Amino acid sequence: MSLTAVSAVLGAVGSGMANEAGRWAWESTGGYVRRIVGREIPAPVAPGELDAVALMVSERLRQDPRLASSWTAFANRVSGPGRGTAADFTPRARQPGLPASTRFFTDRKEALKSLDREASRRADGTPRLALVHGAEGMGTSTLAVHWGVRRAGLFPDGQLYADLAGGTTAVRGTGTVLRGLLRQLGLPAEEMPTAADQLSEFFRGWVADLRLLIVLDHVHSAAQIRPLLTSAPAVFTIVVARSPFPGLDAVRVPVGPLADKDAVRLLTQLLDKPAIAAARATLPSVLARCGGSPYALRAAAPRLTEPVSGTQAGGDPVRAAAQDTYGALDPGTARLYRLLAVREWPALDAAVAARVAGVTPQDAGRGLEELADGLLLERDTTADGRARYHYRPAVRGHAESVAVQEDGIAGCSAAMARALRWYVDLSTSAAHQALPESWRVPAPSGTRETPAFESRGEALDALIAESGNLIQAVHCAEESGDPASAVRLCRSLWPLQLKAGRHEMLLPALRAGARLADAHLPGSADAGALHAQLAHTLTELSLWDEAEAEALAAGRAEEAAGHKRGHASATEFLGLLRLRQWRFQEAYECFEEADAVLATIGAGDAGTADVPRARALLERHRGRALRGPGRFEESRDRLETALRHFRAEGDTYNTARTLTDLAETWLDESDTAAARPLVEAAITTLSGQSAEYHVAHLRSMRERCTAGEHGAG
Repeated sequence: MSLTAVSAVLGAVGSGMANEAGRWAWESTGGYVRRIVGREIPAPVAPGELDAVALMVSERLRQDPRLASSWTAFANRVSGPGRGTAADFTPRARQPGLPASTRFFTDRKEALKSLDREASRRADGTPRLALVHGAEGMGTSTLAVHWGVRRAGLFPDGQLYADLAGGTTAVRGTGTVLRGLLRQLGLPAEEMPTAADQLSEFFRGWVADLRLLIVLDHVHSAAQIRPLLTSAPAVFTIVVARSPFPGLDAVRVPVGPLADKDAVRLLTQLLDKPAIAAARATLPSVLARCGGSPYALRAAAPRLTEPVSGTQAGGDPVRAAAQDTYGALDPGTARLYRLLAVREWPALDAAVAARVAGVTPQDAGRGLEELADGLLLERDTTADGRARYHYRPAVRGHAESVAVQEDGIAGCSAAMARALRWYVDLSTSAAHQALPESWRVPAPSGTRETPAFESRGEALDALIAESGNLIQAVHCAEESGDPASAVRLCRSLWPLQLKAGRHEMLLPALRAGARLADAHLPGSADAGALHAQLAHTLTELSLWDEAEAEALAAGRAEEAAGHKRGHASATEFLGLLRLRQWRFQEAYECFEEADAVLATIGAGDAGTADVPRARALLERHRGRALRGPGRFEESRDRLETALRHFRAEGDTYNTARTLTDLAETWLDESDTAAARPLVEAAITTLSGQSAEYHVAHLRSMRERCTAGEHGAG
């Protein structure tokens, strides 16, 4: 009953809203707080607000033994198994996250020793941290990965890798990086806090007792990675950057040019001694042009005996190497190299390359492989087994400059437009196949080149795999003065929001889409849809003030457009936000308003077929809102009406959710006998549907029912 204990319960429930069970617990907590305090209390957001709510609750509990007993049972229910905690689920087998190491490696003895010393020094409460820095092409990333592979035995709990894309337009946000690292550890997204400011603490707690190596590649500032650093005694973090930067208390490991003798040794490893002997005449000029860059040396190795025109002479050895390799390409592959670089796409494949260059996917695939063999592109390892590629920044800079010279501004713009059209076509097709029943997803373009997917899951996986490119495409459309494409792309992101939870990653693109819709399509259904999507993501990220503004903007735009289905949906979104905020009466009023709008939809209006299901969902939401202030009988009437519809339609997902809501209302009144069959029915309904978190929550409820029945006996 102490203030500390109540604060701990509120904090634990608040950090667990990433899954359905966690959101149930949060709403239930709001209802309990309201009934204990005797009035509606807005949900706490900041730590100070949480402490204030905890103080009010603890004071009332000390005054009323009946409330104290009820709170104890409730606290055990919402903070125990089934709510979704790391202890409740066994993570997938931890996987090494490092990229493949290189076969040939030379020199760098002092750098390797520095990393050895930092990894093995006595723990003193400061992070084990090394900053490996050097110019592009000097092998900084290769050094970090090579050391990690050699010392894998020091890190039995895993080796994690994150590319922060510093120096590019695709810089990854801290929250996105943290979630990626946690996924590498096998932690499902449903276990991670929704609020970005909670992720860092959560990550540190999760890795506190693990023996891990973390490689953070292409970092551009201390601020970018500070939330990722931990003082856990057995976690070693290697930061890779172009140059040292202030604000990072790390061991600095400089990586400079290879000495000529080491450069020759690397070339000998790549080729053989007879090849080096045969190149005796050209070797000095090759070494001068490569400037000690391992990348440039690797690129030069196939042409070692060819005359070299000029030296590197203080310029960029990576660009010089790219120019040399480019000069040996056939015209078709050279054109592919140039045009793909016009925009900084994070992950290229044969499909987009074919569209950009106007060739078949087979020819594009062969061209990409040739570019990768010549080190003009980097190969990426992907989970789906498809070949993907990206440019080094300096190589892309070279390719883009050559494109401007040889293809002209018009040719570059046309190439970028073809890539943009491909991503619009791909995203609308995949989104439609992932959520065919959703009116929020735009109609697919219907081009012959877009792929057909075997299942909804495969279509969603394609959207996930392309998410970086789709975000880049939104910004490309904005900069190109093509708001229509930006809007279609953003609306195609809906399955990623609804089914994949990639909210933090998508937020900048959704903001851009809403901004463009307001500027070019004010008061339209498109503007309403994008504000609603943005409101949804902001709600899931616990940015509630912004979410409210966007939900209201969505409602205004949909009403102005005369799009009644969208107007009702936007009002429903506002009601769901109010539930999250523990503002139950306002939530109920929003659901009433949304239902009134749906009632005006006529037979010829858009969205008519969806009205019965939409009204059933609103009935369920009204039942949830009535439960907050303790109006349990009215709540159950609403929920049972919704349940009859979902059962009649064969909607097992919403049937199980509504059964769970009904069981929760009975448990709020400590009637375990009435709750038990509803819990059992929900578990049966979800059998075989991969709803692990929901089922775990239901099993916890069943345990409580069993305990209550034994207590009554």
